[in-house]
Amino acid sequence: MPQLIDPIRKPVKREGAERYLLYTLLSFAASVALTRLFLELTGYPQLGNSELHIAHVLWGGLLLFVASLLPLIFANRWVYTIGALGAGIGVGLFIDEVGKFITQSNDYFYPAAAPIIYAFFLLTVLVYFQVRRPPKRDARSELYRALDAIEEILDRDLDAVERLKLKARLKFVQKDAPQNELADLAESLLTFINSEALTHTPVEPTPWKRLQHGFWRFEERWFSQERWRIILAGGLLALSLVSLAELAQYLWALRQPAELQSQVNNFVAAAQINSASGLGWFYARLALEVIASLLMLIAAILLLRKKDQPGTQLGSMALLLSLTAVNLLVFYFDQFSTIIPATLQLLWLLGLIHYRKRYLSVTG
Repeated sequence: MPQLIDPIRKPVKREGAERYLLYTLLSFAASVALTRLFLELTGYPQLGNSELHIAHVLWGGLLLFVASLLPLIFANRWVYTIGALGAGIGVGLFIDEVGKFITQSNDYFYPAAAPIIYAFFLLTVLVYFQVRRPPKRDARSELYRALDAIEEILDRDLDAVERLKLKARLKFVQKDAPQNELADLAESLLTFINSEALTHTPVEPTPWKRLQHGFWRFEERWFSQERWRIILAGGLLALSLVSLAELAQYLWALRQPAELQSQVNNFVAAAQINSASGLGWFYARLALEVIASLLMLIAAILLLRKKDQPGTQLGSMALLLSLTAVNLLVFYFDQFSTIIPATLQLLWLLGLIHYRKRYLSVTG
């Protein structure tokens, strides 16, 4: 009797998976941020009537459903890009209303909603960095990717670079395949790929590649190592001083009973501090902000003194601490006003990574 269900096979990472996941990440972040901005600017309008309310969670669910159907129906590679964008926008619209579905009162503004959304985004970022890691090569996986790349031939979209990569994969399979039939298949495909009758399209850089090359040219012309160092140090210094200035306001309030009572009343009214544990989390937020800000300040000083290795390491550590632990608590108390500072922290972290990769990878 034939098996009704095929045995589960070892999964194979799709070629370009990290690019599709990046599209999902960016569209997810943009979806949440733009939705909140639109609702804030328009006074939180509702689509419906006296009886119906069509919440945007429904549009998010619809986009998620469409994004899941597309790769089931169509075999073209462009489907993955559209599906990735649809999934990101859909999950952003969906999770933006998480406050309504974790509270008895369906409270869209529930304080814990913002850190939940942020934590979910961080988990997706973690998945992205795992997917970015080069997969372990074996004949079966390489043949999977080679067969996937052959779709470019069907769409008459195979360029010279893709052709070389495809040939390299097939040669690897031909050499390392544990079964003769896989090696024979790779050899037959190589014969076809090497055929003079097979034409390829001219190599045209993608918009992303053109953007990269433009950035590199701009960097070579205008940004020396010294300028990069000053910009990174200045950014770390500004981030730390802004954060320390906000903390100083809280410390000043401790000496002003009326001001302290006003701030506590605001937190209580917003249901952000309604117990001793809530006050404890607020103190934890202040302590972590002090640590992260001081680390950024020290990193900025080290960079200005041209101690690049410890400066970039300490700066990266401080920004990672802020982006992961600190911002979870800041999002709870300050809600989505934290989006801009978090974005700046991410940009400076990427800048530090770029600086280390370009200037310190050899000497460090």
